[in-house]
Amino acid sequence: MVGWLWLTMAVLPSASWSATASREVEEKREMQGEVLLPAFPQPDKLIPFVVSAMTDNRFMIDSESLSIGSDGIFRYTLVIVSPSGAQNVSYEAMDCSTAERRIYALGRADKTWSRARSDQWMKIVDNSLNRHHAELYTDYFCPIGISIRNADEVREALRRGGHPSMMRR
Repeated sequence: MVGWLWLTMAVLPSASWSATASREVEEKREMQGEVLLPAFPQPDKLIPFVVSAMTDNRFMIDSESLSIGSDGIFRYTLVIVSPSGAQNVSYEAMDCSTAERRIYALGRADKTWSRARSDQWMKIVDNSLNRHHAELYTDYFCPIGISIRNADEVREALRRGGHPSMMRR
């Protein structure tokens, strides 16, 4: 019985802290309000990044749309081009503090935006389907232990093939 009591006492503070932290994150996100959509990406402003040798798709970030808000959240336009030339364009956000991502809008063929029907925050998972999000998270936007100063630092990391602190020697 004493063991259960100690276990309960040990778990309750962390559970309440976790709930408090979750509430703070949600409050921060609710304060964002309506996100303004950027101009549709121009081909000469796209910065390619490598995801994996396992895919023939090309992945690019629009350098003009890349920003870090006062809330610490990255916002960017992602462009994915298949080998056949099909293009997927999305305006997204990434929260390094929670390892989550969100899609605000999807690009249309006429180069306009359509607000996403589901714009919920989702955990970033390192799997083959969404490997590009994991790559952006670990090597460009949220390198472990590194505080990104501004969007220019991320643009430079994209051009170099990864954040300098994460580069293998």
